[in-house]
This record gives sequence, C-alpha cells and structure tokens, in this order.
Amino acid sequence: MTDQNFPSKSYRRFALVLLTIVYGFNFIDRQIVGILAPFIQADLDLTNTQLGLITGLAFATFYTLVAIPVAWLADRYNRVNILSIALATWSGFTAITGMAGNFVQLGLARMGVGIGEAGGSPPSHSIISDMYPKEERAGALGVYSMGIPLGIMAAYFATASLMGSSGQDVDWRRIFIFLGVTGIALALVVKLTLKEPVRGAMELDNSSDIVQPPFKESLRTLLKIPAWWAMALGIAFGSFVSYAKSAFQTKYLIILDPTFDFQTLVIILGIINGTTYAGGAYFGAKLVDKWGAKDIRAYGWVPAIAISLCLPIGIIAFWVSSIWIHLVFSTFFLLFLGIYLGPSFAIAQTLAPINMRAMSTALFFFILNMIALGGGPTFTGWLIDVFKENSNDLLSMRYAMSVTCLFFVPSILSFLKVAQLLPKDWAAAEKRNQALAGD
Repeated sequence: MTDQNFPSKSYRRFALVLLTIVYGFNFIDRQIVGILAPFIQADLDLTNTQLGLITGLAFATFYTLVAIPVAWLADRYNRVNILSIALATWSGFTAITGMAGNFVQLGLARMGVGIGEAGGSPPSHSIISDMYPKEERAGALGVYSMGIPLGIMAAYFATASLMGSSGQDVDWRRIFIFLGVTGIALALVVKLTLKEPVRGAMELDNSSDIVQPPFKESLRTLLKIPAWWAMALGIAFGSFVSYAKSAFQTKYLIILDPTFDFQTLVIILGIINGTTYAGGAYFGAKLVDKWGAKDIRAYGWVPAIAISLCLPIGIIAFWVSSIWIHLVFSTFFLLFLGIYLGPSFAIAQTLAPINMRAMSTALFFFILNMIALGGGPTFTGWLIDVFKENSNDLLSMRYAMSVTCLFFVPSILSFLKVAQLLPKDWAAAEKRNQALAGD
C-alpha cells in the first residue's frame, strides 16, 4: 500500500482532533438553545411545548431527512468538501437564529441548522474509519464522540463569557451570532487542512476504486443486520432522555433556586459536561476496545450496564432539594451516559460494508434523532405543560423528567440484544469486507 493509504500518526491525530472540534461545534449549537431557553422563551413568549418543538422536532426532522442523501454523496464524492460546506451552512443558520423575531422565524432558522448539520457526522465517521483499522476504531470514534461533551462545555462557557455582568443581562442573540461567525471560520480551516483519505484503506489490499451500490441496495443491506438495528434503537432511547434533560435542565435549576447566580451555574455545568461526560465517552471506548478483543459481546454489555446506572440517578437528580446536590447526581449521570457513544459508533461503522459507511451513520442517526432529538424535548415539553395544569412549575418539571427517564428501559433491553446478536453479525461483516477486498 502507498503512504496515502496509511497516513502518518501525527496527521491522524491532527485530523481526529479537527473532526472532533467540528463535531463539538455541532453540539455547541444544539446545547446553546437549551442553556438560553428561559431567555428565548421570555423574549419570544413561547410555551413549553413550542420550546420543545424548537429544540427537538423542528431541528430533527430536517436533520434526519437530509442526512440520508448527504450520506449517499459522502459514499461517492469528496467527504472533506461535503463536511466543510455543511459546517459553513449550519453556522450561517446559527447566526440567523440570533436574528429571529418570533416562533415561526426561530423554527425556520433551526430547520436550516438541521439541514447543515446533516452533513457533519456521516462524512466524518467515514473519514475516521478510513484512517483507523477496526481494532482501533472504537477508540478513535470514542475520541470523536468526545466532541459532544466538549461542545456542550464550550456552549456553557460561551454563554458565561458573553452574557454580561449579571445573570439577568443575557443577550442571547449576540451569542448565536458570535458562534455562527466562528463556525464559518472553522469551515475554512477544514477545507484548507484536511485531506480526503483513500476509501476502504484499512480493509482493502489495493487502492482500486470501490464499486458503489445503488441507494436502495445500501438501504436493504444495512437494515438486514439485526445487531445494527438493536444498536440504533439502544442509542436512540438512551439519547431520548439525554436530549430532554439538556433542553430543560437550565430552566429547571432556575425554578429550583432563583437566587443561584446564573453565570456561576453555567460555568459549573460546563465543567461537569467537559470532564465527566467526556471522560465517560473516552473510558467507554477504551474499555470496549480491550474487553471486546476477548469477547465481542462487550459492545452491547458495556452500554447496557452504564445506562442501567443512569436510570435511578437521572430520576433522583430531579427530586433533590438543592442545586448543589442536583449537580452531584448530574456528574455521575453524565459519566455513565457518555459510555455508550464509542461502542455504538464503532458498531455502526464496522458492521457496515466499506462502501456504505457514511450511509450507515446517516441511517442510524436518522433513527437516533427522530426518536431522541425529535421526540425527547418535544415529549418532555408537552408533559410539563400537561402536569402544569394541576401542579406548580417545579413539580410539573419533576414529574415530566421522571417519566422521561423511563425511556432508558428500552435502551437497556436493546443493548442486551446487541450483545446477543453481535458475534454472528460481526463475523458476517468481516466476510463481506473480505469479499470486497477480493473484488
């Protein structure tokens, strides 16, 4: 193989860090809506249901629908170009979000962000998989998944630094515009510094062109892999709770203790997300790489155990009496919650044929985001309004979050199914890729 097929370790590290930063910007934009929700809601006079729609369904619908054709392109054309254009697009709409004057304008801006972000993960996952062999892929994708907690942390820090001198002085519009302009600058860096890797370099014995199947064939192939389906449902139901919590946590804490300094609160939340959630993602990826080398079923067991711990912790966190105790429980919650990211991403890439990796990411993100991002905040916002008819603001949010946490149960069951199905499907994936290499 040529050097092009095997990039240097220093370049691989650089590329992985850059892709992780881009993924972080993806989650800065998503998280910032939840952080600033009380101020956006007050400024634009939104109900909790409308707020849930804005943070969830309006974004997720366009994100998931556009991701599939973008992935089809990423399996055939230059992934670096697709990624840089996507980043510039969603960053532009992030800036436009800061100019919205009502619910409809805000919804249209969030739809635009969703269209742009659809071009983020499918090409990135595919690029990483062509730089790292399957034995190191969970670890590399685990590092990439740390873009989620690091992006969330950056969102909190950006809010704290741009909010003004007091917790009541929050110019949410200025924060969105600043983040949008910064993202456009990052898109230029991606375009100028990232190189398109050889497709299938880690599996194929030659650098000849890979035959790309028709879209319907790609869809049929992926949907016939049982462990892939179980993984997609597992991460989807787990993230259902995660997205709901992110959308309403800030508002809940303000109601729990209105005297708590808001700037201090967002800094603490940023530190927790950037350390414990990131640590969980990294630990989960490394653990499953080591354990999975001995027993492939670990890719299902590790997430199932972690989410089983999240269930009681998540409920208790919303029934404690102070913000400080809530933050302690949130620390453990985020630590365990991050563990399933690396194993899930690795399954999506390894079970997919080499010529369908971007499509695999897009399809499992379609399931993930329609259920989790589209459903989580929307369902919880609606529940808050329902419970609010017979209780106060604090109790209504506690009831709603407790019910939402029960969605961890189907997540646990799905990952246990992954452990059962994965040995057969993993072996079949290796045979498929060997057949492609023979072609």
